[in-house]
Amino acid sequence: MVAEVERRGSLKRWANHALFGWAALETWIRKYDRKRSHFAVRVEGQPTVDDAMFTVCLNTDPYTFIGTRPFTVAPEATLDRPLSIVTLRTLDAIPLARILSSTLGSGKRLRNDRNVSFHSDVTHVEVDGYGPVPHQVDGDYLGDVEHLELRYEPDTLSLVIPRATPR
Repeated sequence: MVAEVERRGSLKRWANHALFGWAALETWIRKYDRKRSHFAVRVEGQPTVDDAMFTVCLNTDPYTFIGTRPFTVAPEATLDRPLSIVTLRTLDAIPLARILSSTLGSGKRLRNDRNVSFHSDVTHVEVDGYGPVPHQVDGDYLGDVEHLELRYEPDTLSLVIPRATPR
């Protein structure tokens, strides 16, 4: 989906949310094989998810915003904790709609959905594709790979975080 947005980069500034929505729908309908699993996800100490269709790795939540509404995937994901990994096992319309509706609320129903594998406080995860798999980091498409390894490395990057102003 991010690759589709980047192909239309000149529109990104003017049609931001609409462009991402359109790209997601177009990718889901026409450009992504929803009939077979694309990769396996291995989280240290957990059973392998070998029927993965889509995975998000987070260190903060919300994942993004739709307008001013948060898209909540892993409420416990914070900069003070290791990673949260959320893997979808299906992209079929009805389960996907149920999953997406949860993200527009508290995001807590995700954890109990049989089509979702949810892991929190993850320090190491590996993704093995059944062929090349597209991936992106912070909204930038980085190409297709057959293997990804992600690690939580505390105190590696210094961040400036503004204080909340009292109201």
